[in-house]
Amino acid sequence: MMYFQVVILAVAAMLAYYFEFTDTFSPALQGFICRDPSLTKPDPGPEQDGRLQPVILFSVVGGLPVLLISGVELVIFLLHYNSDNLYDQDTVVVMGDCCYVNPMVRRTFRFLGVYIFGLFTTDIFVSAGQLVTGSLAPYFLSVCLPNYTALGCLDTANFVSQSDACTGDADDIMRARKTFPSKEAALSGYTAVYLAMYVISCVGSSGGRLTGPLLSLSLVSAAMLTGINRMAEYRNHWSDVIAGQAIGGAIAVFLVVFVVQYFKKRRVVSHSLSDSGTADTDEASAQTNHCMDVSDKYTVPQSPGSCTEVT
Repeated sequence: MMYFQVVILAVAAMLAYYFEFTDTFSPALQGFICRDPSLTKPDPGPEQDGRLQPVILFSVVGGLPVLLISGVELVIFLLHYNSDNLYDQDTVVVMGDCCYVNPMVRRTFRFLGVYIFGLFTTDIFVSAGQLVTGSLAPYFLSVCLPNYTALGCLDTANFVSQSDACTGDADDIMRARKTFPSKEAALSGYTAVYLAMYVISCVGSSGGRLTGPLLSLSLVSAAMLTGINRMAEYRNHWSDVIAGQAIGGAIAVFLVVFVVQYFKKRRVVSHSLSDSGTADTDEASAQTNHCMDVSDKYTVPQSPGSCTEVT
């Protein structure tokens, strides 16, 4: 099963690579209205010239979850080292008889693995949306440089649909045709929502009443500021930003709710024996409910009062 998950992750990464760094897929050629006011904003230049450079955004999107999740899991493990409330301290068999991984490490890699898969999925969804719609950026006409006289644009009501209407740089024009949804807004929104739900679920009130909400609100606010910056620099329309953040947030919620199940175990269910004549099967059922972990699925009942971890 683990190998199958690795294959899925590799396929998602490869597809994201083809969307992002190759010209295998081309965006739809959408027409425009002559001198459309919504498309005549000044060219903000390459992404590297913006306030939020791609290297900063991708460093945060890729590095912050690793630091945050690893740090929180380590703290939880140390605080509950002598407790059975979180997970057994025995090693966990991962692959046959050769490899043993601490439960804390296993949890960390699972949460990060799901996060990385969701990150690639968000990138694929957004890239596909950009290619299908071919939506034009607010600065499209500034880089398109159409010859209005040759196109017969006597007034602003004329619609231009010719594929050769633009005379500007081909790379800039291609960049201006891929704005809906906003990829930067989607990735930042996905990261913020995923980490915010992780903090609320795993930290909760153990770090104080305001620690979890403060971290979560800070993450979501940073994602919103990313979208606002995209609009302020005329790189995206407001609809591009909202759509991107909605896609990223929806994917994060789906993965947290249905895959990692709020990062928590199911609440322990204990059954008390009403009298000494209760059947042994009832006692075994109580031990099963006590030991079974739905999210990790690596504990099974061995004998009354004991649990052990297996894959």
